[in-house]
Amino acid sequence: MVILHAVIAILAIVLLIILLKVDPVISLVIGAMYYGIAAGLGLEKTLTTIVEGFGSIMAEVGLLIGFGVLIGALLFNMGALQRFVELLLRLLGPRKLPYALAAALTAVFPSIYVDVQLVLASPLARNAAPALGRRGLGIMAGSVTAGILVGYVFVVPGLGTISIAGLLNIPLAQMLGIGLAVGVATVLLTVFVYSFLVNRGVWNPATDETGIVPDAEQDDSSEAGGTTTVRTRQPHLALALSPVYVPLILIATGAILSAFNAANSVTDFLGDPVFALFLGLVIAYVLSQIFNGREKTNSSMEEGFSTTGQILLITGVGGSLGEVISATNLADVLGGLFTANSAAPVIVSVLIAWLIAAVLHLAIGSISVAAIAAAGIIGPILGQLDVSPIIIGLAIGSGALFALQVNSNFFWMFQTMMQVTTKGALKALTFVTALASVISLIIVCLLTPFF
Repeated sequence: MVILHAVIAILAIVLLIILLKVDPVISLVIGAMYYGIAAGLGLEKTLTTIVEGFGSIMAEVGLLIGFGVLIGALLFNMGALQRFVELLLRLLGPRKLPYALAAALTAVFPSIYVDVQLVLASPLARNAAPALGRRGLGIMAGSVTAGILVGYVFVVPGLGTISIAGLLNIPLAQMLGIGLAVGVATVLLTVFVYSFLVNRGVWNPATDETGIVPDAEQDDSSEAGGTTTVRTRQPHLALALSPVYVPLILIATGAILSAFNAANSVTDFLGDPVFALFLGLVIAYVLSQIFNGREKTNSSMEEGFSTTGQILLITGVGGSLGEVISATNLADVLGGLFTANSAAPVIVSVLIAWLIAAVLHLAIGSISVAAIAAAGIIGPILGQLDVSPIIIGLAIGSGALFALQVNSNFFWMFQTMMQVTTKGALKALTFVTALASVISLIIVCLLTPFF
């Protein structure tokens, strides 16, 4: 019944939003209240958990979102991201850009918190989209999804990857090499298949895109008598992008040092995402003041504050739903439903590990929580299975990736920041993560004879 009520709550949220056009915030609260009461938390406990979930997710990502959005608004004002996309297009061409962006996010940036990656990558993706045609935003949105989340579960030092390796006692060096290969192969194949489907009509710009362009993204030129006056003062591109790569370098360095037990209080402070993004915001603010003046800088900040409020509210309510689901005994119920023993074939063990993680993710709405819970369920019986821990670990990561949807705060962040509708997010995020999960499962199954 706990599983049934979770399914009903999730389906109700989807139907309220898509069929009845109810605002996502209201739909999420209704779903959270239904599940909490139906699952036995009680009236008071349900409301308390909703409030706690909102508060905890805000404490975790609130400042990251705020700083990141403000950085993006200031960079748009300076034309930095537009110029960077133009450079990538010149170097790679529009056909290769989605693959390059997705592969870079997977292989290079998994140490960066996924919400931070989304905040920093979404403006690049949106600016590059027109070069890929009228369905370009669909392709780029899917590429961002695959790039960020595949690396999260397969590539060291992604949080999901580290968690799985630690719980299953998988050597980090082994996870690093094999996980990187599986992750890059998965993301490239996912982008290829999804791009093919988008170009065959899966993506409909009229219904899948909001069509909203923030003021900070408008071309910073002025028209007079049919001519365009281009800004004369622009920082060098490397300097203009420093608010992006300085935080990335700090966060990545801190994560790598921590992974190898070489960190100290100074590196932990400098590599903390909150400080790193705040430093990026200060750099962007100073550059904007120098090159664009106080008036345009203040205008960009106001636009960023407006966008931040919308994102924070939806993200917080999404966190409330996840907290209500986590407060029930769903993980224990699933642990009792799925069992494995030494007589099970290797492929069966792999599929069971994948299925446990996938069901947990569908219900809980958190990739990392699903991965950790699945590893915790399977870990005690791992010694009884005739299969390598690395294969089980990869299967868990693959399953935890499956079909990220409306009970995740990341879903609502993605929808707002990529400027797609709920229907568009279900295609570019939910479908893409399901596709990547299935593709990676096939790759893991093909690897089983070698371990």
